[in-house]
Amino acid sequence: MLAIDAGPEDHGHVVDIVARYALKADPFSSHSVILEWLAEGHGRRLLDVGAADGLLSRHLTGRGWKVTGIEADPAMAAAGATFCERMLVADLNRGVPALEGLFDTIVCGDVLEHLADPRDVLRTLVAALAPGGDVVVSVPNVAHLWMRLSLLVGRFEYADRGILDRTHLRFFTQRTLDELLVAAGLEPVQRATTPVPLYQVAAARWHGPALAALHAASAAAARALPRMLGYQFLVRARRRP
Repeated sequence: MLAIDAGPEDHGHVVDIVARYALKADPFSSHSVILEWLAEGHGRRLLDVGAADGLLSRHLTGRGWKVTGIEADPAMAAAGATFCERMLVADLNRGVPALEGLFDTIVCGDVLEHLADPRDVLRTLVAALAPGGDVVVSVPNVAHLWMRLSLLVGRFEYADRGILDRTHLRFFTQRTLDELLVAAGLEPVQRATTPVPLYQVAAARWHGPALAALHAASAAAARALPRMLGYQFLVRARRRP
């Protein structure tokens, strides 16, 4: 990994970001679903939008993808660059950087909700999609049952993570996500829904067979009632004919 010469304040900033954007390894997480969908790369090109420190890129590169990453935080980009063929340091709220060539897959994992104008960004990214290529998107579901109950009692409180992460600028339901994809010239070809991330919520001492069973039941419920019990929506989309 690249060495980063950071002072105490910078180091704390990097540690905070790493803590918030760690790979979610449980089998029902958005990261697990994305990695399952993408499988082996066989030399194909992939654009990892919001690459952070390479939390997905390191696995994708290991599977034979040729990865280009985009990351706004310079320190995180430096850490993730070792897992990418090319790393672009760019704030997407100021525009999409110049991209070289076309990509077989574009991944926007937990990134669109952080953008002031996700529709414009997604449209620009789709212009770099190769014929027959895929766009993989994951966003939190603001219409989750917990959010509905919170609004019912008059609560809409931001937090350090989760659906109301204080860095989220946009909020999505399944309907508004579909509208965003249509506006970008895409149509869904595959969907998935994740449950509440119990392994991140519950203390480590509770991790075990009982939590695993509860988490599996929660995942089944999220699949059965995605609009109400889905914590995140995942969509694999392609250009509309």
